[in-house]
Amino acid sequence: MAGAQESSPDGRLTDHISLGVLAAAFPRDLIEEVIDATGKREKRSRLLPAHVMVRYVIGLGLFFGQPYEEVMRQMTGTLQRLGSWERDWKVPSTSAITQARQRLGSAPLKELFHRAAVPVAGMGTKGAWLRGRRLMAIDGTSFDVPDTADNVGAFGKMGSGPKESAFPKLQIVSLSECGTHAHIAAAMGSCRTGERELAIELAGHLTADMLITADSGFYSWRLWDRYAATGAALCRRVGAAVRLPLVRRLPDGSYLALIFAPNTTAKRKAALLAAARAGEGLDEDLARLVRAVEYTVPDRNADGELICVITTVLDPAELTAAEIAFAYHQRWEHESGLDEIKTHLRGGGSILRSQSPDLVEQEMWGILLAHYAIRELMCRAADEAEHDPDRVSFIRTVRVVRRRIDDPAAFSP
Repeated sequence: MAGAQESSPDGRLTDHISLGVLAAAFPRDLIEEVIDATGKREKRSRLLPAHVMVRYVIGLGLFFGQPYEEVMRQMTGTLQRLGSWERDWKVPSTSAITQARQRLGSAPLKELFHRAAVPVAGMGTKGAWLRGRRLMAIDGTSFDVPDTADNVGAFGKMGSGPKESAFPKLQIVSLSECGTHAHIAAAMGSCRTGERELAIELAGHLTADMLITADSGFYSWRLWDRYAATGAALCRRVGAAVRLPLVRRLPDGSYLALIFAPNTTAKRKAALLAAARAGEGLDEDLARLVRAVEYTVPDRNADGELICVITTVLDPAELTAAEIAFAYHQRWEHESGLDEIKTHLRGGGSILRSQSPDLVEQEMWGILLAHYAIRELMCRAADEAEHDPDRVSFIRTVRVVRRRIDDPAAFSP
């Protein structure tokens, strides 16, 4: 950085916009690849080129609620104060920034998230693993978006008549690491789209070293079948309406059972169950063998509600019944990660700012990218200190990152 005050950087000032300590998570070369892959390379030189706007949208996620022009000032002020830019330069107007966002669209931010957001926990990361499997969780939530005709048409409102929600709602389902809260995959759409339907889109991000947890709302034959085919281990709660005919009891108190494809006749179910009890092979298009673990948590539920979790891990030697119950409990870490986004990045009760569906999705991908970069930074810090990432304060980290945006060391010379 020593030479930054001696000579001006090449190109326009906005070409040197950085997100400071977040920049390492999304290197310039990767951003350029994403721009080319999505066909968003500008055909002529612009004050706000595509690669600048990608970083700027992530900046909107980091500085949620601040005016467009103020976010731009946050991201360019350091170079001006250093005297490393000799030309007269004015912050682009809100209109110019909006037009640049519209030219960019949501595709580059979505593609950047899918390429950059990979699991961050190493083998030594505390609280991230169970018996060599990476603890993961899937869950969903919704975000209020501006009440424009286009947003209503694209995302819909919850309820109807006098019970209709005040704002349209963007629905999002994501896959995250329980140990780090880092979201590594997401799908979004209308609030009238079922969470299970969106969750299907995440199947391509599952790997064989993962243990995927989810609540009962995410149980369906189609989703279970699709996820099981990836080789990932599954651990999912099921409701009382899901019948689990007994195949065999196991020494640790769990038991093997069958789940059936929709529209399987009672006669066919009986034949499949008899075959499973006899140790014969199953037609997996019609039925799958699962292991069920049932337990109660008296100190959390005075009524002694029975919790039933099913898993693809059939051998108790691989995961005991107690470990299955522990794994399912870790699903709550996903909700903590969502709270970080909704309360500490977005601000409690705030609505997204974008007036059109494509920019709503662009803004949401920017928020997810900002959260991922912060969580990746927190994991590295925790690993170096040999701490659990849960012991690192998300709120304090966000404050530090926001302050460091103005740090001269955060900008490339």
